[in-house]
Amino acid sequence: MSEITLEHTTKFRVRFVDTDKMGIVYNGNYLSFFETGRNELMRNAGLPYTVVEKNGYMLPLIDSYAKYINPAKYDDLLNICAKLNYSEGIKIIFNYNIFVNDTTITTGYTRHVFVKKENMTPVRPPKLFLDTIRNIK
Repeated sequence: MSEITLEHTTKFRVRFVDTDKMGIVYNGNYLSFFETGRNELMRNAGLPYTVVEKNGYMLPLIDSYAKYINPAKYDDLLNICAKLNYSEGIKIIFNYNIFVNDTTITTGYTRHVFVKKENMTPVRPPKLFLDTIRNIK
């Protein structure tokens, strides 16, 4: 299988609840923004997470990284760019770039592995996932 790349950008308005006492987005919330980008990428590809679960799989997070470059503030409109590059293997890696206008706010990645929902046993990506990402035009 050659490498398959999917990319999608989601807009998200920073809410007051996302900020800390300094008035900037709390660092821990970036993982939530990554999740928003990842979920919307997969939904846009035709495979929302609810379908993954209905088919007996889950995709837990096993590793994450975020580099904080510039602060985001209340009411900023974020562009969450999520990208999936998949070739072979058991791990699924999503990369993220978050921007406000043309300013990079943060970059990072999350790594995941498919597991069977019934017993949490790690498995290779299921046919459902592979067929979906292979058929993206």
